Amino acid sequence: MKLPPYDKFPSISGDKISLRQILPADIKDIIEISFYDAIQATTVQQATEMQSKINKDYSDGNSIHWGISHNTTNKIIGTCGYYRGLDKGDGELGCVLLPKYRGQGYMKAAMLLAIEYGLNNIGLKRIWAVTTKQNDKAIKLLEKLNFIKIADLADNEIEYHLRQNINLTY
Repeated sequence: MKLPPYDKFPSISGDKISLRQILPADIKDIIEISFYDAIQATTVQQATEMQSKINKDYSDGNSIHWGISHNTTNKIIGTCGYYRGLDKGDGELGCVLLPKYRGQGYMKAAMLLAIEYGLNNIGLKRIWAVTTKQNDKAIKLLEKLNFIKIADLADNEIEYHLRQNINLTY
């Protein structure tokens, strides 16, 4: 297992998007998708404070949070990362995308990059995700990425686990 923090924050490039560190200049673009402990930011100040907490979680080795950067513009269009369980060899994978970029394949590309990094660089033994039963698009995405539903949880949520020993590039 190679847990964060790393000597250099990992940036991962794909065809359409890259996963990179969120910089102070990015905050204003992602207020509407800035969350911490299930609370959404409504101001630049709140989003900045949340990003500081996220950065501290990374420094403490508890998570890694990437901005999803559009390769053409370098603008952050979403976020994804591992938010819990790293110390146990697990990673809860979470993601959110700005509404105008949804349905265009960006999140699938980002999740594939994050899954590959989690398995091959961090050394995770298990990757899991939680969503609400009403989030049909997240459920479809998880299923496309070879996650299987394993549990109904409280608060109308469901848990998925990544099937291991599969080909993630299709």
